[in-house]
Amino acid sequence: MRIGLIDVDGHNFPNLPLMKLSAWHKKQGDSVKWYEPLFDSMDEPLDRVYMSKVFGFTQDYPYHVNAREIVKGGSGYCITLVDGKEVYDKSRDRDLPPEIENIYPDYGIYSEKIQEVRDTAYGFLTRGCPRGCSFCHVGNKEGRCSVKVADLDTFWRGQKNIVLLDPNITACKDWRDLFQQLIDSRAWIDFSQGLDIRTITKEKTEMLKQMKIKQVHFAWDRYEDRDIVVPKFEQFKRITGWDKRKLSVYVLTNYDTTIEQDLERVYTLRGLGYWPYVMIYDKEHTKPSDTVRKLQRWVNMRQIFDRVKRFEDYQRL
Repeated sequence: MRIGLIDVDGHNFPNLPLMKLSAWHKKQGDSVKWYEPLFDSMDEPLDRVYMSKVFGFTQDYPYHVNAREIVKGGSGYCITLVDGKEVYDKSRDRDLPPEIENIYPDYGIYSEKIQEVRDTAYGFLTRGCPRGCSFCHVGNKEGRCSVKVADLDTFWRGQKNIVLLDPNITACKDWRDLFQQLIDSRAWIDFSQGLDIRTITKEKTEMLKQMKIKQVHFAWDRYEDRDIVVPKFEQFKRITGWDKRKLSVYVLTNYDTTIEQDLERVYTLRGLGYWPYVMIYDKEHTKPSDTVRKLQRWVNMRQIFDRVKRFEDYQRL
């Protein structure tokens, strides 16, 4: 078969399902290539083209696809925004069959497009999250329990960097085994989706200290969790001894909080010795002049945030 691939989100971050589909088809003896609308539209139709996207806000592929069969998949096709909130449509979801889901990804398809891929492994050790947050689709899509789905060697074979896509690995009952695999790898570990500070214990912190981590990301999404997360942040910093260059916290805004509540979290995190990082919910429907966008610019430009201590002073600049 002649197979084409379309990364609808773009090529700034590798699409894991496409890498797995490429590996499986090549194993069957099929030819696999990136679909090129300018050239492929004039040739004999490809046997099948896979289109995948992660984000619901990404516009669908705008060009004609010259193929006998088109297969669309990924979170971006089964999650839509309704009244400003994400809604998961199970009927539009497509899971990869086990023989493809568990195959070693074909990193080669991205090696020329994204330099970091050349020595980086990407994958999931766990799926699901017990939180069920209303702004997140993971609970509905993957289940309200964090469960182990793979060992590290499923997608890692000695690369210097490992990027984990897990939604809540520290809530998994098999976290010790998975953490030990990461420690033993001696690779640089990136928990790209962040860690849940509410599930962090002294034992988990001590094992995280044994990993090679350039920066750890947490999230403080719910303002009302203050009494839970602040002591946890204090304990984590005390045990690790890490400074703010290694400690970052995502702060969800524009969902169900006021600017005053957003600022309180930002100031609190700075006082605790963490770098806050503002994330705007449904950013596509905000304007550059909106206060929340100004807040994001102030906080996320670290040199300015370090120098200008109050948001009011930044607004006057």
